[in-house]
Amino acid sequence: MKKNLHFFSFLLISSTLFAQKDVQKRIQTQFIMAENGSTIMLDEGSFTFTGSLSMEGKKNITIKGKGKDKTILSFKGQTDGAEGIRVSNAENITIEDLTVQDSKGDAVKTMNVIGITFRNVKTEWTGEPKAENGSYGLYPVQCERVLIEGCEAIGASDAGIYVGQSKDIIVRKSRAYHNVAGIEIENSLNAEVYENEATENTGGILVFDLPDLILKKGGYTKVYNNNVHHNNFLNFAPKGNIVGKVPDGTGVLILAANHVEIFNNQIINNKSMGVGVISYFTTENPIKDPSYYPYSEAISIYDNVFEREKVKATHKGRFGQIYKFKLRFGKNVPHILWDGIVDAKNPNPIICIKNNKNESFANMDVEHDFKNISRDASLYLCK
Repeated sequence: MKKNLHFFSFLLISSTLFAQKDVQKRIQTQFIMAENGSTIMLDEGSFTFTGSLSMEGKKNITIKGKGKDKTILSFKGQTDGAEGIRVSNAENITIEDLTVQDSKGDAVKTMNVIGITFRNVKTEWTGEPKAENGSYGLYPVQCERVLIEGCEAIGASDAGIYVGQSKDIIVRKSRAYHNVAGIEIENSLNAEVYENEATENTGGILVFDLPDLILKKGGYTKVYNNNVHHNNFLNFAPKGNIVGKVPDGTGVLILAANHVEIFNNQIINNKSMGVGVISYFTTENPIKDPSYYPYSEAISIYDNVFEREKVKATHKGRFGQIYKFKLRFGKNVPHILWDGIVDAKNPNPIICIKNNKNESFANMDVEHDFKNISRDASLYLCK
């Protein structure tokens, strides 16, 4: 009898593996053969893939599941490719109502797409967050007209929701948690980030401009009406990643970006900083790109609500050492921190601060080894 049970178990496992291979082949064929203007409908259920699902050069395509947590595409044990879903060189693509789990690299990457919409898409790495997880959940790069709404991102070792080197962007009504960075806008132009929740990440919302990338001097970003709270998760980024320098306890961090407005946000109980504004020099990384502008400029912080518990900032990592040995704020960490590094050739105000509830501030004077730390925010009151 036991031999028969083992035999039937073997048949069941074998038939399941064949069924999964059939599903993978069928869906990948749909991605490749889809005609412009068509919809790829994905069934309800959990489906396992060993390779990336890729689409190239298509127009006006919708990839639609039955809903978050109803259509689950699992890439656990992936052996071929890095991304879960990859779309490139396309136009007017919509991905909606599905979950992508445990891809080897990025969960959903779109590259060189004009008109990309992610709606009600969940990306996650199951289990404890770790450095071996993929870098990005939702990852549109070098795209135009990006819309991310109603999405969820969990467990990315870089950023859960990331938009890089792109133009005309909306990220709204989405949730990111247990990532190193919850939401990140990098080297991009004309972005609006609003009505999102970023919680239990290392850093909640990041706006970065980095060297050695194709699109230079991103900016003109608005971050508003977001709930950015309890982003105190230990940084688990792989060594060498720029986000590995983000201190746990960061609400919003602006790095070398320009024309950024941060307003009407709830920025609550992020233990190391509510809003940080720094130049690239503060990262202590070398700059080899001669066309790169390393300063933050024209940063406006207004009408936000700040709160934090009376706890010490992180003592982990390079920033933790700065808090411990240089800043010595104890449990009274200011909500708004600026490194104070300015471009002597730029006569315009770098940072403007106005009408924030529970407002507190420090110019850290990083350039002069923190010798002249100032807490006077009135110096930066402007329209």
